[in-house]
Amino acid sequence: MEYQHLRLADGAHDRLAVRRRDQAWLEERWADPDTQVLVVSGTRVRPVEGRIPWVAPQDAPDGLRVLLGEHDGRAWFAVVTGPEASTAAKDEWLPLRGLLPSLGDDTVASAPLVFHALGLAEWMWVTRYCPRCGEPLTPRAAGHELACPNDHVQFPRTDPAVIMVVTSGEPGSEDERCLLGRQAVWPAGRFSTLAGFCEPGETLEDAVRREVLEETGVVVGDVEYFGNQPWPLPASLMLGFVGRAVSTEISVDNDEIDDARWFTRADMKAEAEAGSLVLPGGVSISRSPVEHWYGGPLPGQW
Repeated sequence: MEYQHLRLADGAHDRLAVRRRDQAWLEERWADPDTQVLVVSGTRVRPVEGRIPWVAPQDAPDGLRVLLGEHDGRAWFAVVTGPEASTAAKDEWLPLRGLLPSLGDDTVASAPLVFHALGLAEWMWVTRYCPRCGEPLTPRAAGHELACPNDHVQFPRTDPAVIMVVTSGEPGSEDERCLLGRQAVWPAGRFSTLAGFCEPGETLEDAVRREVLEETGVVVGDVEYFGNQPWPLPASLMLGFVGRAVSTEISVDNDEIDDARWFTRADMKAEAEAGSLVLPGGVSISRSPVEHWYGGPLPGQW
């Protein structure tokens, strides 16, 4: 069971936090024709022929310059403009969820750069006034801080969320099973890993146990870390786990989860091949722990 691939966590860039206030360096890199810029209208990007478009600085519109960092020997920025362009042509400008298919096979730039840019754009879009005094906020530090006239500083937030495969039975045996669930709004056959947000004062492992119990009634004992993936939709970090069940009776909450089932590897293979079980797309962490447990890739995806 060595199969593990978190596609949207590949290719991290050097974020160069020490350069965010260095105006001379920022101007020098902006003048470099090798520098790459992602244009963001509000919180949306306009793909070109199914790919994420990066342009040279001289081809970028006016807007807030956000330093993303260095990758592959060049500097990467985003320019965040007002939402006018994306409002006028919504079918052409897509939010991050609509860009995920393009990110999975993007050979021009890694997903972390796009996640970085749109995560900051989403944060600035919803954080316009100081939560302490109500004064307007102004960006600084190349888009990584917001400050009000009273010098109250806001920083980007990331909400931890757990996502988990729960297993039962002798590990590696033919009878071992994993637990998947589905929401009522999903088309027939779609199942995925369970997930939920970590609450204040709660460990990640306890969040796994609580979410599984709340949604399916299954009690989880041991919890092991699997991996993580940025998920700025709009501001999450998805932390993957594998949990071992100490009970197997299912009682769904009929709120977040409409159905939950135990699958053996044989069940999963047969139903995936038949199309009666459809798993999340391969770019998402939600698929990775399932295929890790299964031991390899499976056919079909959302």
